[in-house]
Amino acid sequence: MNRRILVLLSVLMVAMLALTACPGSSSTPADSGSSDTASSGGDAASSGDAASTEGTKITAVMGSTIREGEQAAIDYCIEQTGLEVEVVNGPESATDRIAQYLQFFGAQSSDVDVLMIDVIWPGILAEHLIDLSPYVDNPDDYFQRIIQNNTVDGALVGIPWFTDAGLLYYRTDLLEKYGYDAPPTTWSELQEMATKIQEGERADNPDFWGFVWQGNAYEGLTCDALEWQVSNGGGEIVEADGTISINNEYAAAAFDQAAGWVDTISPPGVVSYQEEDARGVWQAGNAAFMRNWPYAYSLGNADDSAIKGNLAVVPLPKGDGPDARNADTLGGWQMAVSKYSEHPEAAGQFAACIAGKDAQKLLAIGDSKLPTIGSLYEDAEVLDKNPFFSQLFDVFNGGAVARPSTVTSDKYNEVSTIYFTEVNKVLTGAQTGQQAVESIESQLQDLLQ
Repeated sequence: MNRRILVLLSVLMVAMLALTACPGSSSTPADSGSSDTASSGGDAASSGDAASTEGTKITAVMGSTIREGEQAAIDYCIEQTGLEVEVVNGPESATDRIAQYLQFFGAQSSDVDVLMIDVIWPGILAEHLIDLSPYVDNPDDYFQRIIQNNTVDGALVGIPWFTDAGLLYYRTDLLEKYGYDAPPTTWSELQEMATKIQEGERADNPDFWGFVWQGNAYEGLTCDALEWQVSNGGGEIVEADGTISINNEYAAAAFDQAAGWVDTISPPGVVSYQEEDARGVWQAGNAAFMRNWPYAYSLGNADDSAIKGNLAVVPLPKGDGPDARNADTLGGWQMAVSKYSEHPEAAGQFAACIAGKDAQKLLAIGDSKLPTIGSLYEDAEVLDKNPFFSQLFDVFNGGAVARPSTVTSDKYNEVSTIYFTEVNKVLTGAQTGQQAVESIESQLQDLLQ
């Protein structure tokens, strides 16, 4: 490995901004069309002549561990582009990864050409990235919510590579046992069903709970709480035009409703739960419902799981407000190119290839990573390896909601911290939902205006 890269990758900035994605969307505890490979959705770089870059050496910062599908995608794109690609393993921690990226950019280093960036980073890193839209042949093939998230001041600074979203897990055997034909479609229905199942199961299992989720004061609660808020018609904290919209009755009611779950259908300790805490309860057979990321599906069906074969996933429920809708917080990773690269043409071609349809298919089949190209959710080979993908198309095609990271740019970390801190106070009974939205609004006005 190039010594300069090794040094940069081994040193973290001491006073760097701690910017973290939802654990399930960046570095999860586990990785969660037709049969041909016709080129589509950005497999070919449409800008420049590939022949003129053949043999060019570039460096790409990829996953912390290169699994089968990712390696297959890398090999495929090396063959397709004719480039020489040095792959560097990035840190597992999203906080460490962005700290290193900011080091590279602060030094205007040309050592790194292609980078994986989290879904909440486009607004933060945009000034250091090139516009990749000339390299994407078919941008409409991608989920448009992600394209919008990755577009800053008209520039596509990241090509969607694989995605993620919050989901509702449920026990198929228990719904049948208690006479339910379908999972809940509203939060009120979930509360009613969770209560009934919990009461019944407690006869033999005093450790059983109706619903587990993430209530700790961290980025994961921003993801959960945003789902409650948006699904109840309460806006998106900060709207795309910069309007601070948090102070409304529907957001306040959503937070109060969630607080009512604590120590009723959810454990009292849920206010300190993160993803793995919830999954531990769920996978042990001690919960009827769980909010979590797609990674938990394959783990729930592992041979050592108490619930193997008895689980399914659906979009998260709607609220009760007049503008209620399904809302699943968006996660995932994008491919970006540093504007300090000495080989932006070659780097753009590689980024477009590895985030294109052919490479995404290899990633889905090999690593069960969720594609950002809709047609792959109908691909027979992809579905043969990942049958639950068929249930997720509608989530990414319309229900996914992005955190306000693009509009708030480098202040997003502070925005999120204010938000999850105040919501956690509601969950612990320290304040009401109305007090929370008023406090969040006031603090965001001081920060952003």
